[in-house]
Amino acid sequence: ALSITRALNLAAGEVKEGSLKGKTLTFVSYGGIYQDGQAAALKEFVDKSGVKLLNDGPTEIAKLQAQVESGNVTWDVVDTDDLPPYVYCGKLFQKLDLTKLDVSKIPEGQVGECSVPAMNYGVVLMYNKEKYKDNPPKSWADFFDTAKFPGVRGIDGSGSPTGGLLEQALKVAGGDPKAMTVADIDKAIDVVRKLGPDTIFWKTGAESQQLAESGEADMLMMWTGRAMTAVKNGAKYAPAWQDWLVVMDQMTIPVGVKDTDASYALINAYLGKHAQEVLAEKTSYTPINNEAQPKVDASVAAFLTNTPDRQKQGYKQNFKFWVPNFAVAQEKWSALMAGN
Repeated sequence: ALSITRALNLAAGEVKEGSLKGKTLTFVSYGGIYQDGQAAALKEFVDKSGVKLLNDGPTEIAKLQAQVESGNVTWDVVDTDDLPPYVYCGKLFQKLDLTKLDVSKIPEGQVGECSVPAMNYGVVLMYNKEKYKDNPPKSWADFFDTAKFPGVRGIDGSGSPTGGLLEQALKVAGGDPKAMTVADIDKAIDVVRKLGPDTIFWKTGAESQQLAESGEADMLMMWTGRAMTAVKNGAKYAPAWQDWLVVMDQMTIPVGVKDTDASYALINAYLGKHAQEVLAEKTSYTPINNEAQPKVDASVAAFLTNTPDRQKQGYKQNFKFWVPNFAVAQEKWSALMAGN
C-alpha cells in the first residue's frame, strides 16, 4: 500500500487545498437518498479542492456510449451497477491507473481493471418468522425447496438477472457455478421456474419492502437496505445470512473525459475513511473503506455487510462467466419474466 500512496502522495480521502479551483466536474449516479449521501460524502472534497461539482443521472449505458462515440464526454465520474465496468472495460470505461488511487483500504478482490467499488450491499434471503417458527430456512437451497418449506417466494425481477441467485439455483440442479457453461443458464432458470406460479417477481425495491411488510410473500430475496427498512417498519421477517449475495456499485472514469486527473482526485477523496462513514450514515449502505466506523443505530448495523462474520458468509458471483454471457443471460431471464 505504501508504494501506491507514495506515487500518489495522497492517501485515500486526502485532498490538496485549492487543487481544482476553477474546474467543474460532473458526477453521475442513481439519484434519491443514495446520490444525496454521495454528495454529502464528497462535500469536504468540494470545499477543499475548490472544484464546482455538478450532479447528473441516472446512469444509463446508452447515454454514456453516445457521449464516448461522439467524442463529447460530459460525465467525469460515473457510478454504475455491478457488471458494466467489466463488460465495457477499455471501451466505455478507462483502465484505471492505480498509482493515482489509494486502494489499500478496499476489501480484497473488489478492485476491477476499470472500476473500484462505490459501496457494498447484499441481496439477502428474508423469511417470515411467524410462518416458519422454529424451523426457518437457512440457505438458498431451502429457498428453492418448496416441499420442505412451502410458501410464496418473492424474487428480484427489477432488471438484469442476479448472477449469484442463478448460481445458487444451479447448485440445486447439481451444477458447479465455478465451471458454468451457457447451457447451465437454462438449468438455473428452470429451478427458478419450478418454484411455481405463485412466485412474485417484484419490480422495485419499494415493492419488495411492501411484500415483507404485508406478509404477502413468505420468503423474499431483498436488498439489505430494503430488508432493514421493512424490519424497522415492523415486518416480522429475519435474514438467513448464509451465502448472502455480495453486490456493489462501481465508480468509473469514462473513456474520453476532459481532465482525467480531476476524476481520479474525486474518486480518491470518495474512498477516504470519513467520506465512507458519511455515506454509510446517510444511506445505510456498507462503506468500502475497511477503517470506516460509521455511527449507526442497531437496526442499521444489523444489516451492514462489512463485519468479519458477514464477510465470511458472503457469496461472490462468477464474474468471469457472466461478463461474456451477460446478453444471453439477460435474454433468457427476460423470457422467464414474460412468462415463457
